Amino acid sequence: MKSIVCDTPGSLRMEQRPVPMPAEGEVLLRIRRIGICGTDMHIFRGTQPFLSYPRVMGHELSGHVASAPAGSRLAEGDQVYVMPYLSCGTCVACRQGKTNCCTRIEVLGVHRDGGMSEYLALPERFVFRTQGISLDDAAMIEFLAIGAHAVTRGAVAAGKRVLVVGAGPIGMAVMLFSTLKGADVTVLDARADRLRFCREALGIARTVELGADDKAQLAACTDDEFFDVVFDATGNIGAMERGLEFVAHGGTYVLVSIVRDRLSFSDPEFHKRETTLLGSRNATAEDFEEVVAALKAGLVPTALLNTHRTTLDDFTRVLEHWMQPSAGVIKAIVEV
Repeated sequence: MKSIVCDTPGSLRMEQRPVPMPAEGEVLLRIRRIGICGTDMHIFRGTQPFLSYPRVMGHELSGHVASAPAGSRLAEGDQVYVMPYLSCGTCVACRQGKTNCCTRIEVLGVHRDGGMSEYLALPERFVFRTQGISLDDAAMIEFLAIGAHAVTRGAVAAGKRVLVVGAGPIGMAVMLFSTLKGADVTVLDARADRLRFCREALGIARTVELGADDKAQLAACTDDEFFDVVFDATGNIGAMERGLEFVAHGGTYVLVSIVRDRLSFSDPEFHKRETTLLGSRNATAEDFEEVVAALKAGLVPTALLNTHRTTLDDFTRVLEHWMQPSAGVIKAIVEV
């Protein structure tokens, strides 16, 4: 089978590998769509902090069951999506249903080889049927689920004032699911083109471009009270530390992005707000189900989010271009 391997940062190649032999309890998937995300681009750049090379990328996956074990809930030919966070099921987090932060988690395409191949063998419990949505939409469930999970963590509700800092795909997922909860959403980002997309494609009425007067603009649109819930989706340590300034008294700050560094805040600023500080990592099966329901209801503009596509054969030639801001990529999909 064909697989795309990132040998070292900046080096991507196609190679032939044997089709995997499923172990006991595993299904063999014929991969059909692969969503490309910031993690893949960080791997290519060499800035993904939790990865060793060489690595087969790809964790936003949809496809068909090629074979399933006897007695499986899945059958050959089923269209499926993959939950790419392979959790142990027995650790302290898993026992609480928090499989997204399993102590022994293995994320496809990061901690172990992912799905940028024609076939992939996985334990059955991480593979789910997709009924009523397309292969393209199924390959977008994972990044949307990260946003849905963050919104649940932040207890977003109707009427709450929400600020999303960072208008990449994850930030957009947070915006979408905050809006579906009835929140009043504002977006802060440095890129005017991303902010324009948020207004025109996602219906976010209030956007603020990073600049000298951005805090004044955010204050003015909240009567100087700022925001009940602030989400950081930047992956930038300066932005993550600054975001506390935008949290209202009694408000919540949710860190969706991650950096391999220490964060620091002014304790008087943190304390006087009685700030609730939350991390949000990956997503749970319930978050995936929430996204699937939203997709079936037509509540997510996936056709607009999917701005670029290519084939597995051509992927090695286009990734570097896609990583340039001028390419205007929101969500790219690879067809297999």
